[in-house]
Amino acid sequence: MERLKLSRIALQALAWVGLWVVVFMILGGGNDAPLRFFRRLWPLLVAIAAVVIINGAVLLPRLYFSDRRGWYVVAGAALVAAATLILQYGSVPDRAFPIDFGRGARPRGMGMATLRYLLPVATAFLGSSLIEVMRYAGYREKQAVQAQREQLTTELKFLKSQVNPHFLFNSLNNIYTLTLLRDEKAPESLLRLSGMLRYMLYDSETEAVALSREIEYIRNYIALLQLKDSRGMNITADLDDSRPNLPIAPLLLIPFVENAFKHSRVEDIGVGFIEINLATTSQGIEFTVINSVPAIPTPLDGVGGIGLDNVRKRLELLYPNRHQMSIESAEERFAVTLNLQLT
Repeated sequence: MERLKLSRIALQALAWVGLWVVVFMILGGGNDAPLRFFRRLWPLLVAIAAVVIINGAVLLPRLYFSDRRGWYVVAGAALVAAATLILQYGSVPDRAFPIDFGRGARPRGMGMATLRYLLPVATAFLGSSLIEVMRYAGYREKQAVQAQREQLTTELKFLKSQVNPHFLFNSLNNIYTLTLLRDEKAPESLLRLSGMLRYMLYDSETEAVALSREIEYIRNYIALLQLKDSRGMNITADLDDSRPNLPIAPLLLIPFVENAFKHSRVEDIGVGFIEINLATTSQGIEFTVINSVPAIPTPLDGVGGIGLDNVRKRLELLYPNRHQMSIESAEERFAVTLNLQLT
């Protein structure tokens, strides 16, 4: 990759050198013998090539593309000025400029004498900068398009998983059973399901919701799943809601809980368990979900759920450099911990 970059810069330097050779030949420098013409011209050509290479290999990547553009302007102006002054005052005294502005020794004062060197050097510097900036802009645009495509793909999978038909079917069946038994939990369970659907269909369209809404969704999810076993399940949920207004992306935490229910066989009261813990910090949250791992793997539920890999992609898109996700997989337990900076 680095060789390709250096090759591109060297090719551009050669192109600017060739351009100014043609310009000087058109302006009359080609009337001399070729050897004499290039002997007069070579200091300027070397300076042009050096300025283009230094600009492309050092100044642009280290200053301009690193968002230090004020320093880039200063350094670029200093580079062009230094090259011009070296050409004006450091070349061999009796070597004339490729185009004669008059007979005799070249003028050594400011004005036209300096401008004749400044113009080609500055043009090469500005032109090479423009080309590289346009190339970089195109590269960033391609990156943005690719990131947008990946985000759309991830969001599509996420949206498909929001309304889990299997979960809804079981919840409705359980609530229907409660109504037949005239259980007092039926109205409350129906309200829980209604609140979850409202959250999934409407609140999730926003970029961020209050942490209290996400916690409420998790609690409702756990409560509805517990309806399918009257014996109860070994589930503990310690969800800290002391900072309810912390902003968080909607439906970000539920995949961890859903994953635990899918793979833990929590219905096995003897060995199955799920532990959910959410603690708030000064800047965000620490969310941990631990579940049992059965000796015989559970058949995976292929309907609903986006999986931890897709959750990781979503975190990278929504919270770049603001999250840390760790997974601990052992023979009898599986644990995932998410540290998330929200403010």
